[in-house]
Amino acid sequence: MEIDLRFFATFREAVGRKEISREFEDGTTVGDVLATLEAEYEGLEGRLLEDGAVAEHLSVLKNGRDVVHMDGVDTDLAEGDLLSVFPPVAGGGR
Repeated sequence: MEIDLRFFATFREAVGRKEISREFEDGTTVGDVLATLEAEYEGLEGRLLEDGAVAEHLSVLKNGRDVVHMDGVDTDLAEGDLLSVFPPVAGGGR
């Protein structure tokens, strides 16, 4: 199945593109995709997963909905899904 992946800020820099489409096996989960990305892109290694869960302060959206409010890393993916990955954001202080 084909999944679209969208990256923001420093993650976009690590991947070298804003969006990519990738083929994954049926039954692939969000955790499977994040682990694959960590293994393939040096700049993402150790930044997406912590102790088997989505890294703290990281936002991962499946079709616009935060996977934390779904099944986390166990959230199933299907053909045509869009997975967006946002790095932690700091700031806002005065």
